[in-house]
Order: sequence, then structure tokens, then C-alpha cells
Amino acid sequence: MTTIAPTHSLRRADGSAPRVLVVDDEQMLTDLLAMALRMEGWDVRTAGSGFQALQTAREFHPDAMVLDIMMPDLDGMAVLQRLRQSGDDVPVLFLTAKDAVGDRVAGLTAGGDDYVTKPFSLEEVVARLRGLMRRAGTAEASDAEPILHVGDLSLNEDSHEVERAGTEIELTATEFELLRYLMRNQRRVVSKAQILDRVWNYDFGGRSSVVELYISYLRKKIDQGHDPLIHTVRGVGYMIKTPQ
Repeated sequence: MTTIAPTHSLRRADGSAPRVLVVDDEQMLTDLLAMALRMEGWDVRTAGSGFQALQTAREFHPDAMVLDIMMPDLDGMAVLQRLRQSGDDVPVLFLTAKDAVGDRVAGLTAGGDDYVTKPFSLEEVVARLRGLMRRAGTAEASDAEPILHVGDLSLNEDSHEVERAGTEIELTATEFELLRYLMRNQRRVVSKAQILDRVWNYDFGGRSSVVELYISYLRKKIDQGHDPLIHTVRGVGYMIKTPQ
């Protein structure tokens, strides 16, 4: 997984890194999420059970929490209920099963702030947490301009607006995430495997052909009629950079 430098990193009021607690009984998933969040420059702790989550929350005082609903000892709903009863209003992002509509509704009704469904993209979790912390006032952007630039191409991470040479470009959600990943790694070659890991689901089982397909979609929308920005590095991957 490639290290990504935050373009407008969040900071707490005292200037320290935001604190995020990730709770899930699947260690591989918590490790993966923790790695992605630390790449944002955030201070991350993990917990593998509901009771451990409550203890860690008391000690760590997180600015946001990623909380799985289904856990063996104390489920996410019960964890949230105990947090709220103790006066802890930490923003909570629930992880739910894809088809568990009832869980999502119950989680938000119980005081959860947002949810993502499994499987999910790491970029989506980062974006949701950034939004939760900013809305709750627990962390603020150190740079108020969440806009990425590569030559005459611009991408606004907050409004999801993309323009090239002053002309707005309509992208699907996946195309936007792919372009954002390329732009946040400007002049750096990223492999198909890295793109699959960061843009698609954490347990995505597909082939690299899906990356080639979406790169072709982006090229038609971004590069057509302009000097190309998206380049193929044969045998390695892709890179976005300004024309020479």
C-alpha cells in the first residue's frame, strides 16, 4: 500500500493529530483500516471487542470511532448506547453488512452518525471520518482548500467537482475515487494492485482488467481533446503528471 500525503490534513484544536478508534473483531480488517488512517497522519487505536472498545475509548478519548455492529461479546449498538449514557458524544461511523438495512436504520436511530457497508473502499471510510470530525468540530482542516491540481485539471475533495481547463467534468463515484487516488500520488507510479486496494473493496476479488477499464473511462473524460495527463508505465502501472 502506497503512502499518501494528506492534501489538507485535519488537526485538533491543540494542533495534535485527530484520534480515531477502530473497532472490529476481524483483526485483518482493523489492521488495514488503521494503516489507511495513519497514512492520513491520524493517531489510531484498535479494539477487537465491544468491552475492549469501551475501555480504550475511556483511556484514548477518540475524536471519531469506526464501530462494527456485529461483534461476539458486546455488539456495536450496545457499545454506542453505553457511550451515550456516559455522556460521550464521539462521532460514530458504523460498519454494517451490505444487506442489513435494519441494522443501518437502527444504528442511526440509536445515535450513530453515519455508516458504510461491507465491503467498502478505504478512501470512502477516510472521507466519511473526515466529514464527521469536521462537522462535529473535533478537528479542523489545517488547509481550507481541499482542491487537488495537476496542470489545468482540478478536483475538489469536498464538493466532488472536477474541472479541466475551466470545463466541468461529470464522473461516476468510482471514477472520482480513481482520479483522486492518482492525483494524490502525482508523478508517482501506482500499480494495478495498489489501485484495487485503495479504490475498490478491501477484499475485492476481481482482476486487474477492471482497473484498465476505468482508466480508459477516465482518459476519455479527462484527456480527450487535451494533452494527456494519465500515463501508462508498462509492466508497472499508471501515473498522472503534467505534460512535458
